[in-house]
Amino acid sequence: MTISAGGNQFACARERGVRNERPLRILEVSTVDIGGGAEKVAWDLFRSYRALGYESWLAVGKKRSEDPNVITISRANDENYWSRLWLGLEKRLQHYEGNGRAVSPARTLLRMAAHPLRELEARFGIEDFNYLGTHRLFELPPHKPDIVHCHNLHGGYFDLRALPWLSRCAPLVFTLHDAWLLSGHCAHSFACERWKIGCGDCPDLTIYPAIGRDATAYNWRRKRDIFRKSRFHVAVPCRWLLEKVEQSILAPAIKQVRIIPYGINLSLFRGAPKDEARATLGLPHDSNIVLFTANGIRRNIFKDYETMREAIARVAVSATERRLFFLALGESGPAERIGQAEVRFVPYQKDPAVVARYYQAADLYLHGAKVDTFPNTVLEALACGTPVIGSAVGGIPEQVKGLHSAGAAPHATRLTTYPVDQATGLLAAPGDAEAIATSIRRLLADGSLRARLAQNAAKDARERFDLQREVESYLDWYKELLGSTARQNRTPVT
Repeated sequence: MTISAGGNQFACARERGVRNERPLRILEVSTVDIGGGAEKVAWDLFRSYRALGYESWLAVGKKRSEDPNVITISRANDENYWSRLWLGLEKRLQHYEGNGRAVSPARTLLRMAAHPLRELEARFGIEDFNYLGTHRLFELPPHKPDIVHCHNLHGGYFDLRALPWLSRCAPLVFTLHDAWLLSGHCAHSFACERWKIGCGDCPDLTIYPAIGRDATAYNWRRKRDIFRKSRFHVAVPCRWLLEKVEQSILAPAIKQVRIIPYGINLSLFRGAPKDEARATLGLPHDSNIVLFTANGIRRNIFKDYETMREAIARVAVSATERRLFFLALGESGPAERIGQAEVRFVPYQKDPAVVARYYQAADLYLHGAKVDTFPNTVLEALACGTPVIGSAVGGIPEQVKGLHSAGAAPHATRLTTYPVDQATGLLAAPGDAEAIATSIRRLLADGSLRARLAQNAAKDARERFDLQREVESYLDWYKELLGSTARQNRTPVT
């Protein structure tokens, strides 16, 4: 299916000249406005720009807030009378799902009738780019933006085939939060490196975003061909992801790449008296509390809840007179006991002030992961002065300054380690429950060491992970890119 960008040439040419003294106009693109991880990064930047007096908009696939500057990338252009009719019928059948075997197949047939190409491609494992609203992106805000800043483009709302056109209309900046743009379907490839050579024969089609059949080779080639016609600027939060980008199909399209770590609101995520935080949350004062937070903790394939639970079980065997609580923030469920420890699940909290209270109440923050890019939760824990015990995967070793240990495991010796006056936590090999348990025991038993790491963590977060620092880094870059574009436009053709 070929989609023409005709009719956008005028929009592309408008206001291409000098911007005079008006505020910079920034359009960010993200899957949703209110969410975790990548969505939170985009949201914080969007609001920070506006607070500084810039014209800031956020275009999303799904809008959850009431903010007037958040604009939905409409799917109305993807539908006609017939598709709306079939989708209306399919929605009605949704209420009867589970009451009969024929309901689910009927809903599938109605969706196929509404969008035959989309459903056909999905059945063959082809990633869905059929979103015409993407080609009207510049018509969404009241004024054409000077900069377009894209975050995650997966999630069923964006047509990657619009990127060559977008990159000709305005400086196009990407912040990569995962490796989806580099692969044939997955956000993270774990140990698989087929993304370097062309994907195909995918070892796991269920990794998010999942596909039904193995069209990863086709998906990879289609992305490669789109990138070859595009030019953009890329930011990554850590060197780990930068090294992947440099080996990927994205590399030829990149004009400039920078490492810009995520930033968090340090006026909210900061140290506070533990007793006060525990009293606010109704948590016991005379207990050791270890915290982990993530959306869908037990079913999140990128996190490693099982290893963390096993580590807590090993610590519980040798627990002292102080009770041990493992708080799992981000999922509901009944509490469970493991020896002398209690695992307590806490539902997802929308209010970031409440989330900050949990970090402030905890003695340690535990982040077990199989793969992770640069988790905000680790930064939030550090900023609250909570030492972090984390899996040494992805960008986590660039967030946590792991304490040097004479008895370090072979895996850990390949990491940069820090003396006690600089360290902010401890790192363990992924999946190593005993190493994590040993780290927990060590920090819970040594209050002075724990206090020193807590002090270092808060200081390091102020120096490296301040939201205002991140905002200023992007704004300086935007202005640099616009200055370069203006100079190129003034250069006479010879």
